[in-house]
Amino acid sequence: MRAGALYSAMGALLLTTLSAAPAGGLPTTPGIPGSPGAGGAPAGVALAAARAASKGVAFGKCTGAKDLPGSIECGTVGVPLDYARPNGKQIELTVSRVRATHRDPHNSKHRVPRKGTLVFNPGGPGGSGLYFPLVGLLPEWKRIGAAYDLVGYDPRGVGRSAPLSCQDPEKFFKGPTQAPTHPSESYKRERIAEAKAYARGCAKRAGSTLGHYNSLNNARDLDVLRAALGEKRLNFMGASYGTYFGALYATLFPSHVRRMVFDGAVNPDPERIWYRNNLDQSMAFESRWADFRAWVAKHDKVYGLGSTPEKVLDSYERARARLAAEPAGGKVGPAQLQSAFLQAGYYDDYWPHRARALSDYLKGDPKKLIAQAGPVTEAAAESENSAAVYTAVECNDAPWPTDFKVWDRDNTRLARVAPFETWDNVWANLPCAYWPAARQKPLDVRTGPGELPPTLILAAERDAAAPYEGALEMHRRLAGSVLVTERDSGAHGIAGGANPCVNGHLDAYLLEDRLPARRAACAGHAEPKAGAPKK
Repeated sequence: MRAGALYSAMGALLLTTLSAAPAGGLPTTPGIPGSPGAGGAPAGVALAAARAASKGVAFGKCTGAKDLPGSIECGTVGVPLDYARPNGKQIELTVSRVRATHRDPHNSKHRVPRKGTLVFNPGGPGGSGLYFPLVGLLPEWKRIGAAYDLVGYDPRGVGRSAPLSCQDPEKFFKGPTQAPTHPSESYKRERIAEAKAYARGCAKRAGSTLGHYNSLNNARDLDVLRAALGEKRLNFMGASYGTYFGALYATLFPSHVRRMVFDGAVNPDPERIWYRNNLDQSMAFESRWADFRAWVAKHDKVYGLGSTPEKVLDSYERARARLAAEPAGGKVGPAQLQSAFLQAGYYDDYWPHRARALSDYLKGDPKKLIAQAGPVTEAAAESENSAAVYTAVECNDAPWPTDFKVWDRDNTRLARVAPFETWDNVWANLPCAYWPAARQKPLDVRTGPGELPPTLILAAERDAAAPYEGALEMHRRLAGSVLVTERDSGAHGIAGGANPCVNGHLDAYLLEDRLPARRAACAGHAEPKAGAPKK
């Protein structure tokens, strides 16, 4: 849930109602391998970290990676599949690096001293960080890239790090497909069957390893990576989901932290991992969807989709109905349309492009819509892998309702006020209701005064993917943290973006160890400019 001002009173009350404990949840097993209570895990991490420190990372050419320039080096770090059995099966994490340039972008004669290594995770779960070091080429990142070796990596299960799969990638992109905002009982039964089949596919393909893809192991892997890089204390930036296992790391290994940036922080409250966080997210996307429609209405002379948010919605619904009857290019149906416009809820950079595509489609030209919403079949393997890791981590991390009646009750209520994303969010997570692996009990993220060095939390006030309440909760739980808020904006991840004020706080922290008082605010970045009217 985001700040109260961003929700209607009905929405806030509804989410309070839905926050009751999910009935029918599978009991957690605190003693399972890799869980918080697994007795061997802390010793296993220490042993794995010691091995990694002695071995280091043999960086060299990035073989097999697409589109990575020669300036990036790659290597691998071995980690135990199961930290309770550190001498058992090992998996390799692929790591990428660009060394600190030492070049001051504002003074060519000044050699910038190295401050260490900055490790980044982009979130997901299931996101690859291998391309992160390229960020040092951007103007907003050059000062940081001058002082830090920039390091990205594929977390366990992702990309080139013991990749996880739950189905044949050739069958991953289904389309064109429907996306009813108020699904029928028969449609629900179809999606339940698909969710059960998907969960079975994960179990069949992963076998006994399935339960080891979880956030606690991601945090433990991060400590092994720290040791392999030769860093006594970790400099880390996590975005989105990366903030969650970064917070787990801070809780488990506070003395190993040097600097941490949490960008687009998710709510770490154990009671909200992950079922309730998804309810909050669906509500937040409704607000951001309204922001987008208000912007389009303001530019009605450009797009002709309606002069009010309600009229823009009518235009969108006309497109949905038309695509349901005749998919664009045989590829884009209502579900593909919804997925494309969901991206506009993450980043307002998409707004002009989505508005233009919708406008053109309703005027008889579907090319832009097909290009933006159609499946990218050449990325099927990567997308399937990312979805598999997302599902495994979220399902393994915590209890989920195992009775569909609970999902149906909660999301039917929610869809009455937040129809845009609610049911699609259900279908994305429903395999967790039928998950074959044991669930964990989420760790209580919390550090006391003086346990952790000062950390920086960055949050946009209208972020839909990570509602603002999550940043507030992270701030409350990490003693000594500082929260910088971008007001009246909704980008999901604001570090190194379009706001100089936010970037100033980031640079001051990473380069000068300077932070404001407990909280600071930046005015929102400028709204995107509408494209020129089409003649």
